[in-house]
Amino acid sequence: MTYSMRMALVRVTCISSLSILAACSGGNSDQHEEKKLAKQEKKREKAEKRDRKKSDAEGDQGTASADVSRFAAAGCDESLWTHVYNPTRLEKLAACVSVKGIIEESSADDDGDQHFLLKLDAGQESLLNQRNTQKKNGDLVVEIVCANPVALAKAKAACTGYRNTIAIPAVGAHVTATGAYVIDSHNGWAEIHPVSILAKGSQPK
Repeated sequence: MTYSMRMALVRVTCISSLSILAACSGGNSDQHEEKKLAKQEKKREKAEKRDRKKSDAEGDQGTASADVSRFAAAGCDESLWTHVYNPTRLEKLAACVSVKGIIEESSADDDGDQHFLLKLDAGQESLLNQRNTQKKNGDLVVEIVCANPVALAKAKAACTGYRNTIAIPAVGAHVTATGAYVIDSHNGWAEIHPVSILAKGSQPK
């Protein structure tokens, strides 16, 4: 084989090698682009899901906050907020309201609160939202803070040196609950929390 023939063979080999390398590089580039697009799509889907949740929560709160002014009351103790565990989770819609209804459920929470489900008397349905309907059987959540020993370690500070003296009524009692009207942002439902006054009343007619 002459020198010229050997050089020609080298050139052909080099060109072939470069073509293969370019093809491989192109394949890697395509794979990288596909991964990038997949990540962008996943990020977009997460953002849309977050926006839907936010929209749903705002819709629930808007339903619950309708016509609250007619339930406005006096006599709420603002100092009770210092004994609310993690108060930032509660969005205050009205500083003080009064509602009437029958206690359907009563239990002690591990943060020391006494937790009630109140079946509201007719005409107060605007205080409920979709989460109350779906998760609380159409009842309003009502909570007396620091009514029980605190089992949750991170909630102890809120009740240190304080014990609520509001009497806890029995299940089935008809009561008037007065306190702040809020949305529990962790769960989405409407509540009277903290309760300032819980007075027993006669059965509704």
